[in-house]
Amino acid sequence: MEISEACAPHVERQVTFYREPLQPEQIVAYALYRWATGESYDNSTSSFGMGRTSGVRIVRDVTAAILRVYGEKISWPTGVQKQVVVRFFLDKCFPNCHAAVDDTHIYVDKPANAPSENYFDHKDRFSVIAQVVVDLDLRVLDVFVGYPGSCHDISVIQLSSLSRRAEEGLLFRGPPVTLPGGVTTNGYILGDNRYPPSEWVVVPYGGINQHPNEERFDTKQKVARGAIERAFERLKGMWRLFLRTHKTNLESLPQQFTAVFILHNIVLDAGIEFDENLLWEVDANGVQSVAQRSSGPCRPQLGNDEHVDEGARRRRSALTKEHVEARRLEIDDGHVDEGARGRCAVVVGRSRDKDGHRKKSTCLRRVRGDCTQCRKLESEGAKGGKCWLAATNQ
Repeated sequence: MEISEACAPHVERQVTFYREPLQPEQIVAYALYRWATGESYDNSTSSFGMGRTSGVRIVRDVTAAILRVYGEKISWPTGVQKQVVVRFFLDKCFPNCHAAVDDTHIYVDKPANAPSENYFDHKDRFSVIAQVVVDLDLRVLDVFVGYPGSCHDISVIQLSSLSRRAEEGLLFRGPPVTLPGGVTTNGYILGDNRYPPSEWVVVPYGGINQHPNEERFDTKQKVARGAIERAFERLKGMWRLFLRTHKTNLESLPQQFTAVFILHNIVLDAGIEFDENLLWEVDANGVQSVAQRSSGPCRPQLGNDEHVDEGARRRRSALTKEHVEARRLEIDDGHVDEGARGRCAVVVGRSRDKDGHRKKSTCLRRVRGDCTQCRKLESEGAKGGKCWLAATNQ
């Protein structure tokens, strides 16, 4: 409601003799809906009873309104807020550190009016780069969108205004602090090995056969830098605009994503918690998948095993395989046990073994351990503790 009221004067439509104009609340709601769902204009406009051209115009106007009204939401902290951020990084063993930087790729169609090879990234897709700086609260402090996907991180950060302000002494204005090694600095940010080490960008040592001190430093640096990964995870979970392929319109695309980054900060200021279930999707085969957690191009797929413990990885693998098999059997045999679905909320499949005998049904929720019927059966010791569906089909 606050966003609608603030943007209303900038998106209000003029009354004409032809039709009643859309209300500012509807206009803002449509733009937020499209950014949150990532739907195409054709699909999203039909839900609001408007044409595709109207949808394009609305997104353009709401983008301009958000940038005009909330442009200051993306800014470096000052005063007490700055001291809080610096204190947070000090607790992570990085005194006088202000933020972490990384980039992500935004997929686009093959450019028509520009050399397409410039936008062909390392994952063999066309994309543009969004360089993002966040603090430990996941707030976006600086964003730079629009460079072709083939550009290296070094080129992006050197060509961005972030580098210029840092070198001119406009980025870190606090008093100099002497670090334990005797180095004096006014401030710095954390980056990964793709960035060049400098006075204001601290990167890990990397390499193999590291000295224990270097290995310890890299571990702590990775933990502190994890804020940028969590920020991307939240952004791509709440705003599915990051997950779709866009038209290569470099006049409007960077502004749209900058507006989404502003909304990200507004949501954080409002104290709205992030529901991690938003990361999960179900494809046409009924397979659950999670949005990619790395900073590269984000597509719905299984989670990065680097961030998942062994037990969770085994559970997810078992659930995925069982779910795929059940969906395949349902399609092959055309059998859905409505009674079982009502009680266990699963799709049941039947198939034959190599001798032609029918196999018994399997309760998929048993894999996750959240089938109340299975737990009740196991607690009573009936049928040797077998799955409820399997037991009832004997």
